[in-house]
Amino acid sequence: MGETPSSQTVSTRLQRRAERARQMPEVALTTVAHHIDIEMLREAYRRTRKDGAVGVDGQTADEDAEPLGARLTSLLARFEAGTYVAPPVRRVMIPKAGGRATRPIGSPTFEDKVLQRAVAMVLDAVYEQDFRRCSYGFRPGRSAHQALQDLQRRLMTMGGGWVYEVDIRGFFDTLNHGDLRRCLDRRVRDGVLRRTIDKWLKAGVLDGGQVIHPEMGTPQGGVLSPLLANLYLHEVLDVWCEDVVTPRLQGAAFLIRYADDIIIVCGREDDARYVATVVPERFGLYALTLHPEKTRLHPFRRPRTRAGLTGTMGEPKPGSFDFLGLTHNWRRSRRGWWVVGQRTAKGRLSRALMRVNDWCRAHRHEELAVQQHGLSLKLRGHYGYYGVTGNLAALKRFSYEVQRRWYKWLRRRSQRTRMTWDRFHRLLQRDPLPRPIVVHSLYRRPANP
Repeated sequence: MGETPSSQTVSTRLQRRAERARQMPEVALTTVAHHIDIEMLREAYRRTRKDGAVGVDGQTADEDAEPLGARLTSLLARFEAGTYVAPPVRRVMIPKAGGRATRPIGSPTFEDKVLQRAVAMVLDAVYEQDFRRCSYGFRPGRSAHQALQDLQRRLMTMGGGWVYEVDIRGFFDTLNHGDLRRCLDRRVRDGVLRRTIDKWLKAGVLDGGQVIHPEMGTPQGGVLSPLLANLYLHEVLDVWCEDVVTPRLQGAAFLIRYADDIIIVCGREDDARYVATVVPERFGLYALTLHPEKTRLHPFRRPRTRAGLTGTMGEPKPGSFDFLGLTHNWRRSRRGWWVVGQRTAKGRLSRALMRVNDWCRAHRHEELAVQQHGLSLKLRGHYGYYGVTGNLAALKRFSYEVQRRWYKWLRRRSQRTRMTWDRFHRLLQRDPLPRPIVVHSLYRRPANP
């Protein structure tokens, strides 16, 4: 959807707000809410997904017969007067990675999403001037692949070292409201805006027909929640790590963070062990705990031997680690240089194939053209994320396994006219599935999957 003249006006105003925030980095802003007007709400409405899950009122974007202008005017009036009532979010449990545990996702009402979007747009203009380079998650103009590329390049420049994987247990559910308010105080003290944010934090969650009011946490699925989480970890980790911890280290070190997925790399082992000691203590001050099994320290130095199987002078084996769904390890390039390779993590690959298998089973009786279209979308989505430099072999394997599972369920849809390999290959020749492709290349412009 292209920008409208109103969108351009809103963008200009946000740029001016951002410039003022950049010029006053140490000033707490007390007049921010006035930027949210009818034009801002219209732009927030345009940017809000219309096909998302419904909230507690059961209304979608198109179910209300009242004209859009009247609805937004009413919403703005309640926001400015301080009479806006934040409804509880509807809780939905979705399977976590591995399929054994579940993760709670909150679904606000559509009206709530629009207002949260408008507030997030204004706060983004302020906090983007403060956020550090190490943070990539849920920020305008930044992505997971930028984080992966930055991590890869800096590891190769440093020659590897020691990698500290940090996993915060139940971060979104344990975020302390008092600490969050103190983080907000350092930059934004607008009364109207702050009271509205407090209402969202206290709104509660509808779970099983009962409204629960947690004393901590911010619902995953809320429009504003990623920004609040970024702000929290900016104060708790990013600033502290770069301004306090790193200057005390003997060697080079850097931090890469995508939301609550955190990697800290140190060039020296003693520095890494020091970081692994102080980071849990730092999080403990904010009532955050680290997952004991998922928080790990790995040796990851560039191999010095020709075979790359062992180090020299008693150095440990280089090892590997997972970050953002990809396994990182040292490998030889075609020219014989040691490079940091990225391949699809085994767990992610197996879960993706499980989802494809379930989809093929559920849709095996539909027309072949419909199945081909559905699988093509899944393959393009997979290539769009995992199609990184050096991962072509894993993409080919995924493509092959998808074809195997499709063939398996096509054979089971009829006993009389069973699908044969010859018939299946003719089907693929007539309506081929998308071929594996590297979308995010370090050496050329991105391709379309």
